[in-house]
Amino acid sequence: MDIADIVSEDYVEFSPETPVSKLVGTFDDPTVKGVVVRGDVFEGIITRRQLATSHHQPNEKIGSLVWHVPRLVPDEDVRKVAQLMIDSDTQLLPVFDGGELVGVVTVDAILEKVRPFLDAATVAEAYTADLVTLDQESTFGEALHVFRENRITHLPVVEDGTAIGILSLYDVTALTVRSTTQSQGGDAGGTDSFGGDVSASTGRAHGGFGAREGELARILDLPVRDVMVSPVHTIHPDATLETAVEEMFAIDGSSLIVTENGRPYGVVTKTDVLDSLTWEAGGNRAVQIYGTDLLDDVQYEDVVEMVEKFDDRDHGMTVLDAKIHLHEHDEKLRGTPLLLARIRLHTDRGLYIASGEGYGASHALNEARDVLERQIRDRKTYGESKKPPSEEFWEKRFGWMLEG
Repeated sequence: MDIADIVSEDYVEFSPETPVSKLVGTFDDPTVKGVVVRGDVFEGIITRRQLATSHHQPNEKIGSLVWHVPRLVPDEDVRKVAQLMIDSDTQLLPVFDGGELVGVVTVDAILEKVRPFLDAATVAEAYTADLVTLDQESTFGEALHVFRENRITHLPVVEDGTAIGILSLYDVTALTVRSTTQSQGGDAGGTDSFGGDVSASTGRAHGGFGAREGELARILDLPVRDVMVSPVHTIHPDATLETAVEEMFAIDGSSLIVTENGRPYGVVTKTDVLDSLTWEAGGNRAVQIYGTDLLDDVQYEDVVEMVEKFDDRDHGMTVLDAKIHLHEHDEKLRGTPLLLARIRLHTDRGLYIASGEGYGASHALNEARDVLERQIRDRKTYGESKKPPSEEFWEKRFGWMLEG
């Protein structure tokens, strides 16, 4: 199944000289997943994540924010596109035909195309179980820190074991950027959207961006209850992914809190559903690595071997599949970047999740592996056991991929 019929010519395009302030206004529309930046040639794309991960002055040119992402062709396979979106951390990718930009493909277009085939997989098989939460008295500044430290896009607000609201990275973007664009003139100084220092230029100051220091401080001190979205939209783990996608489309949202008996213990997002499109058929173990370009001092085969060793632990526990995410931090040691490795092991005894940091992929993976080993020894599982799917499951789940 290819993407030929979901390539859209309806996208937002700006030149590299466009100011950030105009970009902010565009992203007020939640249906805009990203914008194309093109001058004399195609430059790249920009998504909300670039706005949310650092401070930008309203008059800054968007050319400095451009994200270089994979380029698709019209007959690209849907599964490959899903994988590329996950790897490049974007929900919009450009499509080229003979070197010419002909359109874009969005995550919503892909999910709409495959939605009828998602009834063979459940939320329990795809959701993220390592739920990071806040309480309603947490401050907006604390929420920003949690977003950055955990590389997540949704934060449920929990009180007495019940989800009472949710804060998304896009809500954060709207508040922080709006606060920097209300005044005009002058240079920014004081504290940026994430609590970092912003250098003010020397010379005469005349209000403008510098005048927002007090207002921004007040925003950072706001309790989460004042900025969260409520009520929370939830879903049961036994629901199908088709139902989850339909619900997300209905509420114009990108996530649902997974609950059972009223208690939250996970979140399912559009990215999780994309991930399900990359599952391997036939019941064979899948070892999926996101961020393979960061495997500097270790080979893919070495990672697979590491995963296979977990089969020998816990008295015959079987690993059904593994998902490994690698993320690069700015910090380096003698030229080697600090990496975050997150490993999710789906086993017939439950779901195990662990993270580790280290300089280089081998170091980071070993740290995460050690945490997993301790969890398995201590029998600290997360979520319900994941049973091996039947042959009928795989036939139904992946038969559509063979169409055409």
